[in-house]
Amino acid sequence: MHRKIAYVYAFEGMADWEIGYLTAELASARYFRTGAERIDVKTFSAGREPVVTMGGLRIIPDLTPDSVQTDTAALLVLPGGDSWMDAGAHAEALGLARRFLQADLPVAAICGATIALGREGLLDERAHTSNNLEFLKQLCPLYRGEALYREYGAVTDRDLVTASGLAPLEFAREVFKLLDVMSSATSEAWYDLNRNRSPESYFALMASLEA
Repeated sequence: MHRKIAYVYAFEGMADWEIGYLTAELASARYFRTGAERIDVKTFSAGREPVVTMGGLRIIPDLTPDSVQTDTAALLVLPGGDSWMDAGAHAEALGLARRFLQADLPVAAICGATIALGREGLLDERAHTSNNLEFLKQLCPLYRGEALYREYGAVTDRDLVTASGLAPLEFAREVFKLLDVMSSATSEAWYDLNRNRSPESYFALMASLEA
């Protein structure tokens, strides 16, 4: 049986740290609950040429957008980055986001990617968050989702996870919940450990894996 795939959009200047917690746990599956299926993490980009992230990491994409298949998908991940501010940029990735949501497949967008979703009208009927409501309205004149905006680090509504760029931990936790890959005890202990860095959180995380 083939594993489902978390398709991660890679592009020049992407904010690599915003998805680091998420991709590390999806790829390693070290805290997955018993019975949860493994997920492959694959990158895709507009071309197959290497892209350099904001952090200077060089990524050779695994796939192009036309190779992204909904029937093999566990998730579509849209990292942040300054280029999302440009109207017309990342059209293929945004087209995939629309396809995924229409097919009731999970999409996870953080930071600047949420602004692009707002510009595309994909936030108008789902509870969501972003970096700042006023900034979102300023950059997306046709945005009609203000009543559904939530002042949280990360928000899930149906198959869409959105997050502020300042909330990569909350972003990852929401995705883990949506995909049901960790027990609730594990995901909360994992979050507490990374957030608070306390020994108690570590022991709670280890105990959750034995339950």
